[in-house]
Amino acid sequence: MSGGVSLIGGGWDAPEVYGPLLRAAGGGRIGCVLVDEGDGEEQFARYAGALRRAGECEPVALPVPVGGRFEADVLVTDGWDGILVCGGLTPAYQDVFAGCLERLPEVLAERGIPYAGFSAGAALAARRAVLGGWLVDGVPVCPPDTAEDLEEVEVRPGLGLVPFAVDVHAAQWGTLGRLVAAVSRGSVPYGVALDENTVLEVDGGTGRVGGRGQVHLVRPVHVVRPTPEPSDDGPDGRAAGAVVRSYAPGESVPLGQPPLP
Repeated sequence: MSGGVSLIGGGWDAPEVYGPLLRAAGGGRIGCVLVDEGDGEEQFARYAGALRRAGECEPVALPVPVGGRFEADVLVTDGWDGILVCGGLTPAYQDVFAGCLERLPEVLAERGIPYAGFSAGAALAARRAVLGGWLVDGVPVCPPDTAEDLEEVEVRPGLGLVPFAVDVHAAQWGTLGRLVAAVSRGSVPYGVALDENTVLEVDGGTGRVGGRGQVHLVRPVHVVRPTPEPSDDGPDGRAAGAVVRSYAPGESVPLGQPPLP
């Protein structure tokens, strides 16, 4: 087992969302992985300040240039107590981690290093990561300025630290509709959408909500056809929809995947 997983929906007003990471890390040395688009020092200063407001720790920058690759084995040799994968363009983060999607979870488990993901880093924690987009078959499902430089909603392999998909900035950006669309189509099995200034601390099949917003759990609703007929309702040939339930700070979220009917 890794040292724990916490998912942060973005936002800068609630330093307490870093609490689960710092508790799991015992303070200590926190590696901040960020995609450097030319403003890496400025961005790191922002995360370091938020972490220090949350508690005693030593944030250390681990910048990766756009188009570069993160080497997971740096976590083996340099004695890290925790890792924070920061925010930015989610497709760029998926590209940076593409070469270590299997190795990084192995290192976290071997070393007992807790993982926190902020915005893009939260989305990437999923086995099937929702990277962005605002259209499904040309139909809008969320505002276009939340699309992460993509048109159609796109799902790619993630780190697999959690079995469900993750979307972020839910209340602030209107991205819940994107996750509902991805679940309804069967592109991801189920998922959670996180408001800003909100953290979901994952512990096996349950999660606990912290911070100041809500966590929205999106589960599929399936209608099995009596005979296999061609359908445009979803990639698995079933008419499908989704049901959403929202959870407030202090509440527990049942994260185990439900069986199909």
